Amino acid sequence: MPQALPLIVIPSRMAATRLPGKPLADIHGTPLIVHVWRHAVEAQAGPVVVACPDREIADVIERAGGRALLTRADHPAGSDRVHEAAMLLDPERRHDVVLNLQGDLPTLAPSAIRAALAPLADPAVDIATLAAPMRADWERESAAAVKVAASFAPGAGVARALYFSRSLIPSGAGPHYHHIGIYAFRRAALDRFVSLPASPLELREKLEQLRALEAGMRIDVALVDAVAMGVDTPEDLERARALLLLDPKQS
Repeated sequence: MPQALPLIVIPSRMAATRLPGKPLADIHGTPLIVHVWRHAVEAQAGPVVVACPDREIADVIERAGGRALLTRADHPAGSDRVHEAAMLLDPERRHDVVLNLQGDLPTLAPSAIRAALAPLADPAVDIATLAAPMRADWERESAAAVKVAASFAPGAGVARALYFSRSLIPSGAGPHYHHIGIYAFRRAALDRFVSLPASPLELREKLEQLRALEAGMRIDVALVDAVAMGVDTPEDLERARALLLLDPKQS
């Protein structure tokens, strides 16, 4: 029996530390979270649901024609919210892949969402994610730009992630890659990931994907052309507004 399409879950919450209420932040007349949801639907990669603890978020998604699921408010991270949603929506486990699309990526293109699934063609891969080449000095210098060490063979679009850091890695001459926070989990990998305690490197770097690497899980990275920046601050929000204004197809 063929497997169902991946389940795409967008975790979102109003209580963001640096930009409270950001899911409802206006971007050209549309709430930020609706931009993310629309791009996920346009990807046509699988059914899409927004998982949130807040009725306000669910209301705007439902008014836009989407599906929202109210989840617990006490999850420590988005991956835990995604896991709860998957358990509630698919207890029969028909979906063998769950894609965690962070709710603060309004400029992530539908094609990039599809690309995040590509590494799972290799059955040895537990988790798939995205990266883009670094082209600006600020990316190399900023701790907000997460870097991934991955060695892409000539012409290859997928490579194994060796480490993630807020520091510039690796050293020496050569390309550097900016990690994009979208994760396609095999169902068993998601179950295992959320059951693990926070790891030492995860706590040190404040990057939860290091928990998976420290536990011996394999993460592969698909390469895309452009970075989709997360919206964490008012300045990020203005940048997203400018980018979506330049590309009306994305808004």
